[in-house]
Amino acid sequence: MNKHIAILGAGESGVGAAILAKKMGWNVFVSDFGAIKDEFKTELTENGFEWEEGKHSEERILNADLVIKSPGIPDKAPLIKKLREKGVKIISEIEFGGYYLNAKTIAITGSNGKTTTTMLTYHILKKAGINVGLAGNVGKSFAKQIAEENFDWYVLELSSFQLDDMFDFRADIAILTNITPDHLDRYNYEMQNYVDSKFRILQNQTNNDWFIYNFDDPIIQAEVEKRLINAKTAPFSLVKEQEVGGFADEQQITININEQLTMSIHDLALKGKHNTQNSLASGIASRILEIRKEVVRESLEDFVNVEHRLEFVAKVHGIEFINDSKATNVNSTWFALESMEQPTVWIVGGVDKGNDYSELTDLVRDKVKAIICLGVDNKKLIESFTGVVDTIVEARSAMEAVAYGYRLAKKDETVLLSPACASFDLFENYEDRGNQFKEAVRSL
Repeated sequence: MNKHIAILGAGESGVGAAILAKKMGWNVFVSDFGAIKDEFKTELTENGFEWEEGKHSEERILNADLVIKSPGIPDKAPLIKKLREKGVKIISEIEFGGYYLNAKTIAITGSNGKTTTTMLTYHILKKAGINVGLAGNVGKSFAKQIAEENFDWYVLELSSFQLDDMFDFRADIAILTNITPDHLDRYNYEMQNYVDSKFRILQNQTNNDWFIYNFDDPIIQAEVEKRLINAKTAPFSLVKEQEVGGFADEQQITININEQLTMSIHDLALKGKHNTQNSLASGIASRILEIRKEVVRESLEDFVNVEHRLEFVAKVHGIEFINDSKATNVNSTWFALESMEQPTVWIVGGVDKGNDYSELTDLVRDKVKAIICLGVDNKKLIESFTGVVDTIVEARSAMEAVAYGYRLAKKDETVLLSPACASFDLFENYEDRGNQFKEAVRSL
């Protein structure tokens, strides 16, 4: 029985996978090419695992019966290529957890909105008294929870990278929020490869399962038409009524699953069209589980959003400050700007991932009164928006950006940090950027 498992990457998911593997009688070896955080080192040592950092002992890893790899390791990595050539099975931590799963799952993916939809769905289930765990890209390691907890349901946020290494996993309810070009460098710059990756969320589903998807997304719609889908489908839309599923107009949202549920769009805790879509997706999943309508309504009204995602920070002399530091691509920022209802001073910039800002031109013309570029190299931003917005200034710190925002905005206007870029030029990561922004606002 002495099966050998090698786990590549010793973060939350890797250590969790090691704990489950040990419990299930595997012989475990954990290897991280980078440095391992102290908290995880402690956990590895306390559990008596063999582990290494700063290198991969190739011979040992190539002799494993099964390899679990961190989603961050690309298929192009030399070690992964060697493993594939040798025919060693490589899976994700989620797939491994699925081998030993006795619970049911709601699995959520999409280019944007997946974290919010995941947190919102978890919030509703928890409020309904369901014994539920939260995992995937958020919460604690899925594998570790399977080893140590006894949940009846899991709400999982899954990235395309996780889905790529999932084969036998089956979601009881799958949600696909939208598909826009992202991470194409990992998919040979072929959009279809990325789309196929997202659609892996449907694999192994039967006609007892459900697929909830964005009816208004042209890429998803085209894909749904050409695929044979076994699951029952429940689309959501902002443009067309759905007999089974959900839809919204300017006034209310309607969910047609197990009796109709309606509520005023103005009562939703989350504002903006994209958040109406997230609320519809979560609401549909909840009604499939037959959660009481009052509970669904209450949950959609009192949900508090994820930190750094359109997070209200404070109102200072009538000026609203909003932290959307998690918006690291143009598409996320598009959603943020689209949800602004007052004239907005927009803080943008950082490390550009080959951004095309022209997608934002019309929204910026409509909504933005001034732009503050928060980055080391702002040339491309300034070129893109000169002539669209009269006032464009540059800042080299969160403190300076907030001071400019406070000067440029008036009462009943908004200062929005939604960078559309990575943060590594001036900050450690998007959380650090968001936290510095919040600190600066609070010190006004």
